[in-house]
Amino acid sequence: METTGTFPAAPAPTGTPARHAPGAPAQDTTGTPAQDTTGAPAQDTSGTLDEALERIHTSGPEFYGFLSNHAPMAVEALVRHGQAAGVHRWFDRYSERLEEMPRGGNPVTPENWREALGDPGRVADWIVHFERETTERPWREVLTEWWPRLLPGIAGSATHPAIRVGHAVRTLLSGEETAPRVGELAQALGYWTARHLPLPEVRTLGAPPGAAAALDAVPAVPDQSGGIGDRFAQLTALPGWPLGVTGPEDARDRLRELVAASTRRYAAHGHADPVMLVHAATAPNAVLRTLPALPRELWLPSLGAAWAASAGVTAAYSTADPRPYTLTDATAEEVFERAAAHGDDHTIKFADTALDVGDSLALTAAVGAIEWNPPLLT
Repeated sequence: METTGTFPAAPAPTGTPARHAPGAPAQDTTGTPAQDTTGAPAQDTSGTLDEALERIHTSGPEFYGFLSNHAPMAVEALVRHGQAAGVHRWFDRYSERLEEMPRGGNPVTPENWREALGDPGRVADWIVHFERETTERPWREVLTEWWPRLLPGIAGSATHPAIRVGHAVRTLLSGEETAPRVGELAQALGYWTARHLPLPEVRTLGAPPGAAAALDAVPAVPDQSGGIGDRFAQLTALPGWPLGVTGPEDARDRLRELVAASTRRYAAHGHADPVMLVHAATAPNAVLRTLPALPRELWLPSLGAAWAASAGVTAAYSTADPRPYTLTDATAEEVFERAAAHGDDHTIKFADTALDVGDSLALTAAVGAIEWNPPLLT
């Protein structure tokens, strides 16, 4: 069973603590790629996921003006990891904050899509556009056409639209291509196009030898008091990782390395902002999950966008002071059960990524998210 009291409370202590609590076993955290995320599909023979998606799709992609609707991502993770029985009960609580799907009125066309890109007021028009596109054409064809257009705007809405696409694609790759699942991809793509936000051009800082070192070398933005858009606007330089990528397989391996490094890093650094820093791992993992549905020539630019997103979130919210932790001895199943019972959407999604990485340090990071993030109470 897991050690209780593993993580200190979130407020930062004085001084610089050790990465591991006294007596914690050593952990190799460099260069080990995350496991392939295209393994055995979830066994959702009950139809729970489709039912939940149909309920979710009556709501808009945001609420309270700018907060992302995490329900489709969370329920996909819950079903995939054996928690289907609690999905509708979870959504009953979560849905109290959601708002109706907004109405469109200015259709997106091949002639005007560029002027509508990045316009959140057109989100309903974009969703209708992709619902039509994925009805008339295979979803992979639609995804392949739009992926290179969307990658430069991966930072939009704190990377949530890209993460939502990753969950939708994983579902379609690992199971039946039902109408609600294709519809979820359409909604995710519509959300991403509406919130498309390029990161600033930055200069390159050196060439760290691996993803973990590169994340450690990311300089924090000067003013961390504002929202994520204000913080991203302050980005001026990032480490030049990775260099010398030789082809699609190498790009995929480096992306796995990034997912693993950013997930493990949360164990020592997630306390700085437990909610926002999960995206340093879940955003690149969403890209990794999407690769098998894309032509191989898109894998290298996908790595570049994933690195920019992960590094940008790290710069926006990270602290230089790591916190001590003790490696958990809980199993992956136990950790995810705790995340599901906790109920917070970000915590569930991060635990889902930690299970993809699969080692004890990644699971320890997921325990940190459970202990630091507020649970779902409503």
